[in-house]
Amino acid sequence: MEKKPWLIYALITTSFWGVWGAFIEIPEKAGFPATLGYSVWALTMIPCAIVALSIIKWKLEYDLRSIFLGSSVGFLGAGGQLILFQALRDGPAYLVFPIISLYPVVTILFSVFFLKERTNLRHWIGIGTALIAILFLSYQEPEANNVRGYLWLILSLFVFLMWGIQAYVMKFSNETMKAESIFFYMMLTGVLLIPVALLMTDFDQPVNWGFKGPYLAAMIQILNSVGALTFVYAVRYGKAIIVVPMTALAPVITIIISLIIYAVIPHWIIITGMILAVFAIYLLAD
Repeated sequence: MEKKPWLIYALITTSFWGVWGAFIEIPEKAGFPATLGYSVWALTMIPCAIVALSIIKWKLEYDLRSIFLGSSVGFLGAGGQLILFQALRDGPAYLVFPIISLYPVVTILFSVFFLKERTNLRHWIGIGTALIAILFLSYQEPEANNVRGYLWLILSLFVFLMWGIQAYVMKFSNETMKAESIFFYMMLTGVLLIPVALLMTDFDQPVNWGFKGPYLAAMIQILNSVGALTFVYAVRYGKAIIVVPMTALAPVITIIISLIIYAVIPHWIIITGMILAVFAIYLLAD
């Protein structure tokens, strides 16, 4: 473990994102829209960014190249999240999520061809297994939806590309920037996009401003923010072709927690994905 800091950070990210995923729907079901949840998440990034900057003694890189690269990472991630909200309004979740879930494929292709990342056969088997597991874990029960045109498909493909390219740009940026600076610009761009999230919110509908609204959302979203910070470190110290597929397996933890708390038995496709995910993590962590 001492020789693999990337693995420690990747496991922390996977764990935090997995727990976050298990509870993130609670505020939304209580009447706090996902778009407002995004706004809360962006704000929870601020204390994490402060901690990150304190680690490097406030020596933020602010040359034009660093600002551009760091902001690109932020806009690709946060912007993709906002586009996802719109895709889910127009399209069925059981089709949207499988498309988006395979974004690690983009990261892998870009990292192999442009960053020249290489690994051994065991890891390649783990990467392939992880991709299959990710697809299975994204399974959603088909339901009657009034699908409106094909805009949702275009938006889903945009998110697929944006999230895949984000991790590649993050790795590329880490070669010349501090991880803490990258995270600061991720926070800044996330906050700058809050007005867009507010414009996407239907305030004609009642909003829960009580404890189960913004306050509970903040307690849950901080997990997402901490996971994002450790993800930057994982990408810095590890290979993107390994880190990204591994952290994308966070739904395994989400499903286990949901099973324990809500006694929800997963579909056999998801169970298969969980088994494949455990095998993939075993192969990738070696």
